[in-house]
Amino acid sequence: METVGINGADNVSLSKDGKKVRIIDQTLLPGKEEYLELETLEELYDAIFELKVRGAPAIGICAGFGIYILANKSEAKDFEPFYAEFVKNKEHLNSSRPTAVNLSWALNRMERVVTENKDLPVDTIKALLRQECIRIQEEDIEMCKRISEYGLSVLKDGWGILTHCNAGPLATSKYGTALGPLFLGKERGMNFKVFADETRPLLQGARLTAYELDKAGIDVSLICDNMASLVMKNGWINACFVGCDRIAANGDTANKIGTSGVAVLAKYYGIPFYVLGPSSTIDLECKTGEDIEIELRDAEEIRSKFYKEPMTPDGVRCYNPAFDVTDHTLITGIVTEGGICYPPFTESLEKVGGEAGRKK
Repeated sequence: METVGINGADNVSLSKDGKKVRIIDQTLLPGKEEYLELETLEELYDAIFELKVRGAPAIGICAGFGIYILANKSEAKDFEPFYAEFVKNKEHLNSSRPTAVNLSWALNRMERVVTENKDLPVDTIKALLRQECIRIQEEDIEMCKRISEYGLSVLKDGWGILTHCNAGPLATSKYGTALGPLFLGKERGMNFKVFADETRPLLQGARLTAYELDKAGIDVSLICDNMASLVMKNGWINACFVGCDRIAANGDTANKIGTSGVAVLAKYYGIPFYVLGPSSTIDLECKTGEDIEIELRDAEEIRSKFYKEPMTPDGVRCYNPAFDVTDHTLITGIVTEGGICYPPFTESLEKVGGEAGRKK
């Protein structure tokens, strides 16, 4: 089995024959490292919806590869039926995770390749789609490196860092976003003491973040989500680093449920709170967090997942939002590949992410 993460294989890639999308099944980690090869629309949809591939940038990369392999299988010879099939597949994939903007960003980018080359033969369009989906991943790798450099610039050797959910190599490419500065710092001889929230209800912090950091030899302690206040009060945290799935024009950010609570605590204890993500996560058409659609998920993720027996009586209602929105007033800075955005975010995000936003 290949090694996964900072020192190893791509978590999302095209198969050698270019006809399948190859992913590591994140739902099985850390106990089992298993790769899946996806080739149908439903397999791709289910992999994204069921969090077999997760993390906003990784979802975008998977979607780019996925829409390419579906288009490549099309038997249509003329543009109109080819494009109609493309749009149908795109719309279905896009409905799998409504909050992560990278999903629609990547699919829209791939669609532009089709529409801007509609006068070319279908086989040529397919070849251009292949080039574009590979380019999306290559750009993400470069973005992660640059985000890691900017993020590392605000940290000091020996600091305690609190993170929530997972924004490492598994969720992106190469270093990751929120975890990227920690991996880069480790490579340069720096040491950090990381506290990873377990991140209920799907435990991405316990299963994935702790797994990646431990694999890289970084000092990591797992804590329950409701322990964050205590470790802050104890003086063990110097900064909070989290990822994001969507950034509104005013700096409000959507991330895994529980992130906003961490930001509130950090504000109270006077701890810098940074959000890290690529410019593709900035949605300038989304004015505030109020405009971000929050995905609601199956109640069984709270009631029975990871348990031998259900943990609540039958009939008890469960409210299971996958994300929450952190108000921009709680955020110290938003770290992107174009630099660190500081308040007022309406100005700094436009400078860094305006071009990316206009390309969507």
